Amino acid sequence: MGRLIIILFWVAASGSAMADESSLYITTTKTGTFAIEPQFDNVREFSEGLAAVNIDKKWGFIDRAGRIAIKPQFNENQVQYYAHFSDGLAAISYGNKWGFIDKTGRIAINPQFDGDYRSPPGFSEGLAVVRFGSKFGYIDKTGQTIIMPRFDVARWFSDGIAVVTTGEKQGYIDKTGRFVIQPQFNVASNFSEGLAGVKPDKKFGYIDRTGKMVINPQFDYASNFSEGLAAVAVGNKYGYIDKTGKMVITPQFETTMMTLSQNDFSEGLVVVQFGGVSRQSGFSGKSGYIDKTGEMVINPQFDYATNFSEGLAAVCINGSGCGYIDKTGKIVVSLTFSEADPFQDGLARVRVGNKYGFIYR
Repeated sequence: MGRLIIILFWVAASGSAMADESSLYITTTKTGTFAIEPQFDNVREFSEGLAAVNIDKKWGFIDRAGRIAIKPQFNENQVQYYAHFSDGLAAISYGNKWGFIDKTGRIAINPQFDGDYRSPPGFSEGLAVVRFGSKFGYIDKTGQTIIMPRFDVARWFSDGIAVVTTGEKQGYIDKTGRFVIQPQFNVASNFSEGLAGVKPDKKFGYIDRTGKMVINPQFDYASNFSEGLAAVAVGNKYGYIDKTGKMVITPQFETTMMTLSQNDFSEGLVVVQFGGVSRQSGFSGKSGYIDKTGEMVINPQFDYATNFSEGLAAVCINGSGCGYIDKTGKIVVSLTFSEADPFQDGLARVRVGNKYGFIYR
């Protein structure tokens, strides 16, 4: 995905630190050493100081010291891989209903919501999108319904607005449930840096927060803006535009499931792919890194790579393993892991053999 979270899948994640912050991260003797030894059957990244872990097919939560904070007690279909804390609460399934626990493991909102582990409810900006039967609405942290369930699909709030689907069209609501941009798009994305990619008909363009089309629909795909640029696809290749819609990096990179999930610039660089596409993995070429002028700064040489986070990027080379490089392309953490995730708040999730742990930045 998105992230070298599960190499068998396409999800990848990108870091979120600004480019000029990368100099704050200095490689030390601790970098790449274990903060929490590999011992878990699976783990999720830390959120609000806790991480979901799987021990003997039961899920619980650990703190950043590796201590059990909430004992493993939840079944696979209760937590699964998507468990995380947000606004102090985490969604847990009991039977066929979802509720929320607090950081002590106590039930804070009784199980009453529909859904499954692929799309559990979660809080964002004080509200959680939940499903009642076939309709979605929003609750607050006390469990009180704030926006009645009336949407066919609903997403989390970001910068005070959320994308919702009514019938076959998508629009945007505020935290009172009022439409601030009427449902009119076949596809609508969250706002980033003041703009959102939308698909009113057959092509993607960008709107501002008033709903005005500021970059006319002309692209086959449009991603979020990050550090002033957004990836857009023309045919089966993608490049980058600025906020005026000007193409600043010519479409030339492979459009795959992997690239679509991690094409945001992070710390001034972005991972790009060159080579053939395979039906099984979505990509069979090599990955490298470009800067915001489109110049190749780290040549394509990796079989899998994530964007930079905290000054380092996770990379894999088939037959060798996964490790971390710096912005010169130098391997600073040896390719000794079976999986490796981007760093987040000084820790990164890794797998050694069939066990997961965390290493230090």
